[in-house]
Amino acid sequence: MTASMTRMPVPILALLIGLLAPALAFAQPAPGGAMGGQSRGPLPVGVITLEETDVPYEVTLPGRAVAYEQVSIRPRVNGAISEIAYTPGRPVKVGDLLFRIDNETYEASVQSAEAEVASAQASLEGAQVTLERYRKIEGTGISSANVKDAEVSQHKAEASLKTAEAALRTARLNLQWTEIRSPISGIPEVADVSMGSIVTSNQTTALTTVTRLDPIYVDVQESSVRLLSVRNLVENGIIKRAKKVRLKLQLETGEMLDGEGVLRSPGTSVSTTTGTVALRLEFDNPRHMVIPGQFLRVDATLGTSEAILVPQGATQRASDGSLTVYVARDGKVAVATLEEIGVYQNNWIVTGGVEAGDQIIVDNIRNLREGIEVKTIPVAYVDGVIKEVTDAGAANATGKDASGKAQPANVPVKD
Repeated sequence: MTASMTRMPVPILALLIGLLAPALAFAQPAPGGAMGGQSRGPLPVGVITLEETDVPYEVTLPGRAVAYEQVSIRPRVNGAISEIAYTPGRPVKVGDLLFRIDNETYEASVQSAEAEVASAQASLEGAQVTLERYRKIEGTGISSANVKDAEVSQHKAEASLKTAEAALRTARLNLQWTEIRSPISGIPEVADVSMGSIVTSNQTTALTTVTRLDPIYVDVQESSVRLLSVRNLVENGIIKRAKKVRLKLQLETGEMLDGEGVLRSPGTSVSTTTGTVALRLEFDNPRHMVIPGQFLRVDATLGTSEAILVPQGATQRASDGSLTVYVARDGKVAVATLEEIGVYQNNWIVTGGVEAGDQIIVDNIRNLREGIEVKTIPVAYVDGVIKEVTDAGAANATGKDASGKAQPANVPVKD
């Protein structure tokens, strides 16, 4: 390409420079440092004012449901199943008939045993009559040896009668055991046998299982480390121990079971493999919402502590794992490192790092850094949603306005 082809005519070049000059002048920074000659002001941020309050100290424990009572039904005598007398899944009470075993052989055994008892009683009566007669005529043809023999015969007859009575009792028990009845109240499962099945008294296979569902046990595991930590918090006065531990059961769907539980079996040893202590809790279960084997969660309220609630959504984790929050102080951003002892609903329970009256920043967090100027705007913070309020004294972490009246918008919502 020649130089004459690249040279632009002078009039056209002057025209282009005239058109671009105003735009270039507008794009140059003004002496104030901001674009267009306007200086950037403080960054507006939403804040809530912290206050100290009595906070329930809760821990959540994973658990598993265990039947309050559960019995495997097995036969105690041999025979063929002649009747299945229950409906699977329908509640039964103590003593209700479940199975019947063919009993003809056992009825015959009872009759035979009754005959043996009658024979033994007759023998005893004869021995008693002989002994009394010998005693009356002893010395007149009947020697003392004859009397002794009669006494021995009476004792043998008494022993034979007792043996016959024991055999009769056994025969009656065997006949009674041909009717298999429920030892507990509960829900029976489907039978593992059918009509005509041969069963034996020493078999390992259960005929069915009856389970009592109300009440229900829940076995939980708690770390021995946290148990010691909670004990230290109580001893140091950070947690005020409740008169009664409040236990609430959370179902797999997140729904809370009606009523509260009680501690039935406190742990007395630590597992050498998991480092946890086993606890057994009991809950009423009238609607059978919980069945054995379910994995559940138990919310345990151990006491209360005077602390500050800081929304979890307003905090960050530093590179060293410490919990931090941005605080507005004297119109600038400061970073506070929090000391927390647990979680209440969707808030950290904070005992150090911030004080009542501090304003923590809950929005625009990604644009913040320590030391920049900010303009604080009171807001309400509910489950991660920020709402602006008009009264500067209305926004705080505990949901109360300046007059102390509860504001529903500021009440922490349980996650």
